[in-house]
Amino acid sequence: MPQDIRERKGSFFTPQIRVELSQKYIADTLGENWQDKYYVWDCCAGTGNLLVGINRNLENVFASTIDESDVKAMHDRIENGARLLKKNVFQFDFLNDDFNSKKLPKALKEIIDDPKKRKKLIIYINPPYAEAAQYGKSKTEISKTKMYSEFKEDISFAINELFSQMFARIYRYIPDCKLATFGTLKYITATNFTKFREFFNATFLKGFICPANTFDNVNGPFPTSFIIWDLSLKKKISKITVDVVNYNFKNENYIRLGKKKLHPINKGYIINDWLRNYYDNKDIIGFLRFVGPDFQANQGVYFTSEPKESDIKESRIQTITKRNILEMSIYLTIRHCIEHTWINHNDQYLYPNDDYKNDIEFISDCLINTVFHGKNRIIAKDGLNHWIPFTEAEAGAKGKYKSHYLLELFNGDVVASNGGDLFSKNSIEGKIKFSKEAKAVLNNARKIWQYYNSITRVDINASFYEIKEYFQGRDNTGKMNVKSDNEEYNELLSHLKLSMKILVDKIVPKVYEYGFLIK
Repeated sequence: MPQDIRERKGSFFTPQIRVELSQKYIADTLGENWQDKYYVWDCCAGTGNLLVGINRNLENVFASTIDESDVKAMHDRIENGARLLKKNVFQFDFLNDDFNSKKLPKALKEIIDDPKKRKKLIIYINPPYAEAAQYGKSKTEISKTKMYSEFKEDISFAINELFSQMFARIYRYIPDCKLATFGTLKYITATNFTKFREFFNATFLKGFICPANTFDNVNGPFPTSFIIWDLSLKKKISKITVDVVNYNFKNENYIRLGKKKLHPINKGYIINDWLRNYYDNKDIIGFLRFVGPDFQANQGVYFTSEPKESDIKESRIQTITKRNILEMSIYLTIRHCIEHTWINHNDQYLYPNDDYKNDIEFISDCLINTVFHGKNRIIAKDGLNHWIPFTEAEAGAKGKYKSHYLLELFNGDVVASNGGDLFSKNSIEGKIKFSKEAKAVLNNARKIWQYYNSITRVDINASFYEIKEYFQGRDNTGKMNVKSDNEEYNELLSHLKLSMKILVDKIVPKVYEYGFLIK
């Protein structure tokens, strides 16, 4: 299938190793003889590979797909030994066709209409994952469906996802069935699915997450899930715990990596809501570029002296000022102190509790981490650099700085506080308190400044980002090189990185303690 059609239809082949594991989970949940006791309908079957392994009670196994060519492919497979019945394989557009149409086999229609039989029906699917955002400004492909019109008010933003349209129809029109589905984690955790979760009430039975890039033509380090829901037991989706699994291709076996708790996050409870308390536009010393509140977006979070026009237009920029520097430093540190993996890809940063406000050392550690972090891209070339952490004497500078703001903050000569009526209840006040880990970072960074300033005709007002650029240079694509040709600088930088890691290791437990993340 061509890639553009694949994306439009949301069609992605389910690998056999995942099919086998999902059926093991069904057996563990519904019993080893589930194939004898339950009806099965894959209503987005593609060419039917999800049903491979179901080889008993074939009269009660149904497969439908939107494409006639897929129906023909399944019929060809049946003629070559596939364990399906031709009469139970049919063309059906689940998001548009009526359940009363002749397209639906009579036997399946009887199951859907019978309350007792419905409880024995498993909707077993790897649903389509096309979404409106993939089509730029036009949502034509999504809005064409009948389900879009019917459920838009019920599930709000979630309507832009084809899979959530399918879930909504199943929930309303095939009540009390079992839903055994592959899927992203959006509908369980994302804030945009808050209203969907109010609509879709079901009981979690069992499930796992695995790397999505083991699916055909899927790239990127993010998880996909397989979860079994009982729609007959109405329960608001709350915290659920799934298995974390991967496949060892060398040994051809599954590896269990532990458990993962999935937490639904509703609007108003994310870190960007917290950050909104500290918006300010006086005494600007930089700009924060920020995006969505989950791990997958972290690469797009950084400090800059000159924001892009596109980011300003898309409201991805907030000003860093002398009144909110501490909050902004906490934000940058929190977003980058834990490595992004396929397992935490969808985890969201949250509105913290107030306990962090009394931990001056934590706040100070975040500030020091931010000053020397690679995502702090403040540069003197774009204006006044307020981020110099050492006196002229300490750094061996041949001249006087244009700004001493950071030094004044370190010494307590100025207080970084969001004063005024708007911010006074949420301010962070108090003199910076350096931990031993922060002092080690400062000591190692000072040696880099001294080495830089020992070179003639350098800009003494340069930021740390510019100092690194001076020594490391850039490749032919414009990306800063990882290492320098200067071995003395490389050694100094390695010492700084090690002390930075120790500082970050100290910060990480506080991230959970203060509620920025939930384990």
